[in-house]
Amino acid sequence: MKAAETGRPDRTRGDAPLVEAKALVKRFGAKEAVRGIDLHVRRGEAFGFLGPNGAGKSSAMRMIACVSPRSDGDLAVLGMDPDRNGPRIRARLGVVPQQDTLDAELTVRQNLQVYGRYFGLSRPVVRRRAGELMEFAELSDRADDEVEPLSGGMKRRLTIARSLVNDPDLLLLDEPTTGLDPQARHLLWDRLFRLKSRGVTLLITTHYMDEAEQLCDRLVVLDDGRIVAEGSPAELISRYATREVLELRPAEQDRAGLPDLVGDLAERTEVLPDRVLLYTAEGEAALERVHARGVRPVSSLVRRSTLEDVFLRLTGRSLVE
Repeated sequence: MKAAETGRPDRTRGDAPLVEAKALVKRFGAKEAVRGIDLHVRRGEAFGFLGPNGAGKSSAMRMIACVSPRSDGDLAVLGMDPDRNGPRIRARLGVVPQQDTLDAELTVRQNLQVYGRYFGLSRPVVRRRAGELMEFAELSDRADDEVEPLSGGMKRRLTIARSLVNDPDLLLLDEPTTGLDPQARHLLWDRLFRLKSRGVTLLITTHYMDEAEQLCDRLVVLDDGRIVAEGSPAELISRYATREVLELRPAEQDRAGLPDLVGDLAERTEVLPDRVLLYTAEGEAALERVHARGVRPVSSLVRRSTLEDVFLRLTGRSLVE
């Protein structure tokens, strides 16, 4: 549906942020789940929330989605206050929850048409939108199939298609590809990239670091309710990691002494139970120096630094429940 048909301005124009938060707080009793964060989500960008379990990602997303009131601070979504304009904001949002909430006994087409009617769209508009969205999600050949027997990837694509039925200005995606196989994940990435290229603003939470690198223009890393880093994936890697990482897996008898032998060959060394990581600008050169010292690991690997290295450095490797 085009902007002219909705009476709304062209979403590709204007510099006003779609989400702006200052000192945003969410409390549950005595616990602060979100502890005074500042956000600025620009129109047309893909913005990511990263963080371990319990970091505050879902609480922040629920406030932005206008389904959970803020406890303190300022929040504007689509230029409006969620406390006063929740229904108006929600009418212009698309929401992809972590778990699919499709009507399993309805067909693919019916899921889209029924959902569109919730937004007050006319039957002709709903029929047209359903056809467009099934084509977008590559589900046209399953239009009259019930949802229940569809694969997980198909159901996820249908959930995303359904979230677009109201032609949203802001699409909120909570762990959009969790549980999908690599082929289904890459197909969904393609569809989300297409949405962004059309001017739809994406707000994404994900546990997949490669997904964040692929999709997000900017992101924040949340830990214990606070933002501990913000920037593009490339900026964060440059700031908190090195260009390359050398992974050394020593023999069992050499494991204890290896860090002392090679620790000075890198900007930073990390010791794990089964290997030692050397963070360095030149991994192959570091490996040559390791060999020159007579160290012969069982295996070695030179790789580029990733967002996962940044994430683990900022939030730690301990499991948070």
